[in-house]
Amino acid sequence: MNASHPSQDPSQTPLLSPSFPSRLPDVGTTIFTVMSALAAEKNAVNLGQGFPDFDCDSRIVDAVAQAMRDGHNQYPPMAGMPVLREAIAEKIANIYGHRYNANTEITVTAGATQALLTAILCAVHPGDEVIVVEPTYDSYLPSIELAGGKPVFVTLEAPDYAIPFSRLAAAITPKTRLILINTPHNPTGTVWRAEDMRKLEEIVRGTNVLILSDEVYEHMVYDGQPHESVARYPELAARSFIVSSFGKTFHVTGWKVGYVAAPAPLTAEFRKVHQFNVFTVNTPMQVGLAQYLRDPKPYLELPAFYQKKRDFFRAGLANSRFKLLPCQGTYFQCVDYSAISDLPEAEFSKWLTAEIGVAAIPVSAFYHESHESGVVRFCFGKQESTLATALERLARL
Repeated sequence: MNASHPSQDPSQTPLLSPSFPSRLPDVGTTIFTVMSALAAEKNAVNLGQGFPDFDCDSRIVDAVAQAMRDGHNQYPPMAGMPVLREAIAEKIANIYGHRYNANTEITVTAGATQALLTAILCAVHPGDEVIVVEPTYDSYLPSIELAGGKPVFVTLEAPDYAIPFSRLAAAITPKTRLILINTPHNPTGTVWRAEDMRKLEEIVRGTNVLILSDEVYEHMVYDGQPHESVARYPELAARSFIVSSFGKTFHVTGWKVGYVAAPAPLTAEFRKVHQFNVFTVNTPMQVGLAQYLRDPKPYLELPAFYQKKRDFFRAGLANSRFKLLPCQGTYFQCVDYSAISDLPEAEFSKWLTAEIGVAAIPVSAFYHESHESGVVRFCFGKQESTLATALERLARL
């Protein structure tokens, strides 16, 4: 043995993990996780993260349990159980008048976030441009980055978050692969109307641009207005991936089951990626959901269910120093707090959680760079008693 290089005892050598460049160097812990943790620490009413604090319909739980007892516990087909895909296709046809082929145009996904990522990965190549409307849900940008795409930002116009169609049209270039839209819109609660969809039709007509339409809040549109799915518009449907979520519709966000509807050529490409990032989605929940979908009342009655909560929450804030912004859909209410504080949105949200006992989300978190407008977002998808407690605390401001 060479005396100048004595052997080392491996047990005495510190173990070092190999380092490698991050695929998402600018991504940290999401604001939703931060605020929910702070809410739990401070025993605050959590109106930040968008999940219900009430139970789902017991019938859907019974349907899933029965599916398990009936032996539906092995892998389903990659695209999803045929019975569920057929139920989804029937639902879309009945509501929006567009008939998707259940075999070739509907895919069951592990929630909407997986559906969004998969659609982006299958369509966007390195260097492609993706038009994103800001403020925007926080999974969109990392998904585009993972695909090697370049986000191109179009900002909704204050104070009512109107869609700037002239800027949207100007943002399209020969490199544009995809336009990502979200209606009803998280976080602002605005919705696209029929005239908006027709303007989008005009903008993309004659182009090779695809559309990814995030419609997870499709059954939360209020004041008697319809949800304007891109499925209603044949020109748009022919170039669109439509994403929806059973978690939002049936109060089961923890189940993480959603779906994508798209023309057969788009679906074929979607499934190429889908089969290798999740392969498929748990079987008994698919069978249970198909059974539950036989009755349309739970989703047809959802707008009235959530509008009652919206109206209760807005009425409770009407005489406060918060300025209520429009809420046409979703279960989110944005408020302007500039009459209460000049703190930045993130700091105000933390202060509100720690000192007042109500958690909110800063809307600035939905922009790709610093954007302060003195607005936070509350989730009113809660029990009335939860909302009443929050309103009592907010009334102190």
